Amino acid sequence: MGVIFHLQGQSIVGPESSFMYSNPEWVNYGIQIAVIGTIIMAIGISLRFIRKSKW
Repeated sequence: MGVIFHLQGQSIVGPESSFMYSNPEWVNYGIQIAVIGTIIMAIGISLRFIRKSKW
């Protein structure tokens, strides 16, 4: 979702009637959401491998 928000903020994706379209704040929000999502996924994958190795 962060990537989509980022692209909408840069006027690349989405309808021009959207409040996110061509809005520089949403470029930053998109980057932040994408980074946090990547961190959460990495933690989840790591925990899965750690739990499998204990069994």
